[in-house]
Amino acid sequence: MHSRENIRNIAIIAHIDHGKTTLLDSLLKQSNIFRNNQQVSERMMDSNDQEKERGITIFAKHTSVYFNDCKINIIDTPGHADFSGEVERVLGMVDCVLLLVDAQEGPMPQTRFVLSKSLKMGLKPIVVLNKIDRPHADPDRVLNETFDLFTELGANDEQLDFRYCYASGLSGFAMQHMNDARDDMRPLFELIISAVAAPTGDVTNPFLMQAVTISYDDYVGRQACGRILEGTVRKGQQVIHIDETGKQTRCSIVRVEGHLGLEKVEMEEAGVGDIISLSGIPDVTIGDTICDPRKIVQLPPIKIDEPTLSVDLTVNTSPFVGRSGKHVTMNKIRTRLDREKRSNISLRIEEPESDIDKITVAGRGELHLSVLIETMRREGYEFSVSKPKVILKQVNGEKYEPIERVHVEVPEEFSGSVIEELSRRRGEMQHLDTNEHKITRMEFLLPTRGLMGYRNEFLTMSRGLGILTSIFEEFAPWRGAIPGRPRGVLISICSGKTSGYACFNLQDRGTLFVSPGEEVYEGMVVGENSRDNDLIVNVVKGKQLTNVRASGSDENIILIPARRFTLEQAIDYIQDDELIEVTPDAIRMRKRFLTENERKRK
Repeated sequence: MHSRENIRNIAIIAHIDHGKTTLLDSLLKQSNIFRNNQQVSERMMDSNDQEKERGITIFAKHTSVYFNDCKINIIDTPGHADFSGEVERVLGMVDCVLLLVDAQEGPMPQTRFVLSKSLKMGLKPIVVLNKIDRPHADPDRVLNETFDLFTELGANDEQLDFRYCYASGLSGFAMQHMNDARDDMRPLFELIISAVAAPTGDVTNPFLMQAVTISYDDYVGRQACGRILEGTVRKGQQVIHIDETGKQTRCSIVRVEGHLGLEKVEMEEAGVGDIISLSGIPDVTIGDTICDPRKIVQLPPIKIDEPTLSVDLTVNTSPFVGRSGKHVTMNKIRTRLDREKRSNISLRIEEPESDIDKITVAGRGELHLSVLIETMRREGYEFSVSKPKVILKQVNGEKYEPIERVHVEVPEEFSGSVIEELSRRRGEMQHLDTNEHKITRMEFLLPTRGLMGYRNEFLTMSRGLGILTSIFEEFAPWRGAIPGRPRGVLISICSGKTSGYACFNLQDRGTLFVSPGEEVYEGMVVGENSRDNDLIVNVVKGKQLTNVRASGSDENIILIPARRFTLEQAIDYIQDDELIEVTPDAIRMRKRFLTENERKRK
């Protein structure tokens, strides 16, 4: 067990893709925790399948490294605003944050969000100007912009006097001054040791801890992870578990685990300042208090910002139900969502009393919700998803809706189209400038409703060269009607396998979402109409064959490749009268059929 004075607890925070996980790779590699011949992957902290595929951090993860005689506990946090619930929870476990800022891009919308949370909690950040070796890096400008951001967010004098260093996570070096040698990460390690305060608390006091994250082990069940605030804990010790209602349960600790690098290591005893996982408390959930029976204290619950977007999950009622999914009934879906509800407090999962056929899941954004839907899909669940709705509030009898701060970067030639479209969607421009590379930066305040369905259009319009990021700003008065999708859809009139002949003849009507040989059913959305109305089409119709053969009667058909949707794109695309059918092997869109309860109400 390390003494409190030799422990440092830090979290790495930054805008998405500013290099948190890559910097952590370098810190881990240079802390000598791997064997010389050990194979280690890139972005080694991104252990979840979706994290590896998407290239983003979704879940906050904990690791520990040693430098000289000090144990440094590091928490890697997500950079995307949709997963800000993860960031808000873990900041309570640390004494300092490393704020990474890209030395070329400077502070971005998520930088503002994570920094404001840290400053409100009284943490004094260390600023790391990352990617210093990039060709267009401008550390002096970025450092000034970062200082301005601290001032704007109301940092106190002590927080404004922040320490900083320069680094390249990819090349594996850090330096105190721009002219220093570019050798290794030692300057950053030394800065952490000198600038971060040791954890508070007294090892002689009775044990006290709050569960901040929950994990599950097949052998010992639920595990509560958190930082020890007071005292020590060891295997076999009796503790009191206090839930949010104040109910007290006596439990015995089965296992105490800490971290070393990427591995969990069992500990005989852990003390003040250690970040650990405890097993043996079967019903523990996030925010619960675990304390010594000699001194029973209930800590305040963990509060996080409320969700802004919700979707309805219902059973899959399409003709293809059960073809690939193992879990298709409402009871199975309900049980799975109950499990999620206990371990993920940033999602709000409710069952409306008026309709027992659906479950409403509310989160921070489309990406936040799509990660849960994709996880369930991979676990063999099959269900339908409705169009997302924004969560509204009543303030003094007036309707308020969520507003996002949208940051856009596009080549100058596309800026006019972006301004025109976002203004049509009730956006208010806050900032506009064009740099010497002819890249235009814009900032808008835009209703969340206006952002839904725009990302796909934005990528097409900017030919994939634009960057669009958004972050929740506030609830503000309702801004009025926003026009929906400008085009209708093509709907299949019958079931069967699509034919190349039918697809070829329908190409002039719009964009197809299916290729020849795919199975479709009546009511399934098979394409986008080139006009604003929905069109019922026969996509399975074959060519009439005759026994006459003539030269030139059998022409070669050339088909445009079908447009394929990811889950987020489909959530963005559908309208109120459409549903997404999610199965382990397919994502389909279809027109919505009324349920029995809805028919009765009508």
